[in-house]
Amino acid sequence: MTTWLITGCSTGLGRALAEAVLARGDNAVVTARDAAKVKDLAESHPSAALALALDVTDTGQVTAAVEQAQDRFGGIDVLVNNAGYGYRAAVEEGEDADVRQLFDTNFFGAVAMIKAVLPGMRARRSGAIVTISSIGARIRPPGSGYYAAAKAALEGMSGSLRKELEPLGITVTAVEPGAFRTDFAGRSLTQSATVIDDYAETAGQRRKERDTTHGTQPGDPAKAAEALITAIGSDRPPALLLLGSDAVTVIGRALDDERAELEAWRDLSAGTDYPGSD
Repeated sequence: MTTWLITGCSTGLGRALAEAVLARGDNAVVTARDAAKVKDLAESHPSAALALALDVTDTGQVTAAVEQAQDRFGGIDVLVNNAGYGYRAAVEEGEDADVRQLFDTNFFGAVAMIKAVLPGMRARRSGAIVTISSIGARIRPPGSGYYAAAKAALEGMSGSLRKELEPLGITVTAVEPGAFRTDFAGRSLTQSATVIDDYAETAGQRRKERDTTHGTQPGDPAKAAEALITAIGSDRPPALLLLGSDAVTVIGRALDDERAELEAWRDLSAGTDYPGSD
């Protein structure tokens, strides 16, 4: 039986994944900053679910959560770093304290969880680490510079981690969801208090009060959860998993644009070597 530890289970993809994991008979450590929001999952699956309060920016809670999970189930087979939130602001508008908090949660919180579970995974020479990123890490829309940077940092770290852990029997997968019908564009989306009029037609178009997508996103969290379980359970989980038809479309376009720009500047880029060094 596989034991999953999933952060950010109160709503959205985290909750859908927890429900799917439990429905298939696996164990799940379901966490949220407010444990009351996941208490029902533990009550409906008393032998397979453990509900814990967990703020990933609190190192004491991170350590305690992993220890309780290991005490209850004997070890953690899959860590899913799902806890996080969005932040919108033009780069110039972003408040320093808000940006640091964003990175503390979306990046450093995930790192803390990874470092906490790795000793057990290394000892068993098995395990899977999943980091929930965003298509924003590569399409980098205006107004999402800081959020995209936090997720890009997460993906960069995950890519190196995958190469470090692969010889030890541990897999690492970054997940880039598209737009899913979750609370991300609602309660989980924050923005800067500062508004600069010069950015009204770029970052300003994506401020929360202008966002009309909440509740109309094409992605189904339940289907995303099943897709993630399938990928992680495969013989060789992918380094990057896209979720949603919109993700496939926009990332495909981004890759085409990057290739076109590489070719357009190939001669200039390649002409910077010392003579005879090719």
